[in-house]
Amino acid sequence: MPETFEQDYTLQQLKQVTKALNSGQFVQVRRMLAETAPCDSALLLESSPHKVRTQLWQLVDPDIQGDILEELSEDVRLGIIAQMEPELIAAATEDMDDDDLGEVLRSLPEPVYQDVLGAMDAIDRERATQALSYQERTAGALMNSDTVTIRPDVSLDVVLRYLRLKGELPDGTDDLYVVDKDNCFLGSLPLSVLLTNSPDKIVRDLMDLEKEAIPISMDESEVAQLFERHNWISAPVVDDNKHLLGRITIDDIVDVIREDAEHSLMSMAGLDDEEDTFAPVMKSSQRRSIWLGINLLTALLAAFVASFFEGTLDILPILAVLNGIVPSMGGVAGSQTLTLVIRGIALGHVNSANQRFILGKELAIGALNGLLWSVLIAGVIAVWQWDFKLGAVIAFAMFMNLVAAGIAGASIPLILKRLHIDPALAGSVVLTTVTDIVGIFAFLGTATWILVD
Repeated sequence: MPETFEQDYTLQQLKQVTKALNSGQFVQVRRMLAETAPCDSALLLESSPHKVRTQLWQLVDPDIQGDILEELSEDVRLGIIAQMEPELIAAATEDMDDDDLGEVLRSLPEPVYQDVLGAMDAIDRERATQALSYQERTAGALMNSDTVTIRPDVSLDVVLRYLRLKGELPDGTDDLYVVDKDNCFLGSLPLSVLLTNSPDKIVRDLMDLEKEAIPISMDESEVAQLFERHNWISAPVVDDNKHLLGRITIDDIVDVIREDAEHSLMSMAGLDDEEDTFAPVMKSSQRRSIWLGINLLTALLAAFVASFFEGTLDILPILAVLNGIVPSMGGVAGSQTLTLVIRGIALGHVNSANQRFILGKELAIGALNGLLWSVLIAGVIAVWQWDFKLGAVIAFAMFMNLVAAGIAGASIPLILKRLHIDPALAGSVVLTTVTDIVGIFAFLGTATWILVD
């Protein structure tokens, strides 16, 4: 696969920085980091082995450490913060946006978090406490309080003069939010409308009354779906009484979408989506051992089922050769269904209103595929072994396991979701257990019944 421009740029940077570090040219490295954008510095740190990363961070200008911390994944950020004194962490987070500040502080161990709060000034401590008061992975945790508000009864000329006095607008501003005297959200005034209409017109006559406000407690995945559906650049956030609390911008939503994609990908392998590629060996080994242990238990359970048919395997050794075919086919078919349903849940397409249709559809697909592939495998085995009974046995087992795989692949994520268990994390393990046990039992059980006298 050809390298992207970003990958090639990072590779060249990493080579230059490593060469300079090895040569002891620390002043040059410090200058290179100062001239690099925070997002690129973060990527460079994440792409460096642990020892090099430690050296690089010591050479980063303290004035830009906060900007870099915002861009780092949680695992890498924690490793770096562990090397910092609470006073330095407080200084680095001083100019962070509210949502980034909350994310950084939430990732800290409790004793460190308390020390960092104690090192902050009163204003930053209040801001941090407010950011942490909102539940994680909700609209409140995503929002910033940097909104520009106006009243509905003023003219556009007054609004323009007000903006000139402010001197600058928060990043990502595309709307001004209209509020009443109690700070309740009434609507929005797009900047495009402000700039293209007569200064004499009144805000009330031009504001968008249909602009949807996001409840503070809405899940971040639902917020991302709203942004995708409406093509928003920003959106207001309100409490239960419609009081305007802040806004969410598209850059935060891009992070949510990326994190959800990484979570789904890494969870399929039983890994944390924030796992550091260059984490120490023992740390990575401990994390992966948990799911390896769970997989071993499921494999032992399948072996335990197979042990009931030792006598059959002794009489017909060919069954041992063919025994892996049926569970393997079921595993692949079930994984296809599982992936589609998990994706549907994540996108909000699968819900209680259409679950029965999904189950019925996957049952039909499993039956159709089961019929097709069971006939095919029966023909292959009958010709290969010249044993039509054996062909019929494996055909029946194949049909049963593909039907079971379809049902399991569709129902397991729905059940796990209802139990508040992440389907992406646990679904594949449960599915593998089901398809292995059903496949082995259907094949060896049917063979014992039909082929063994």
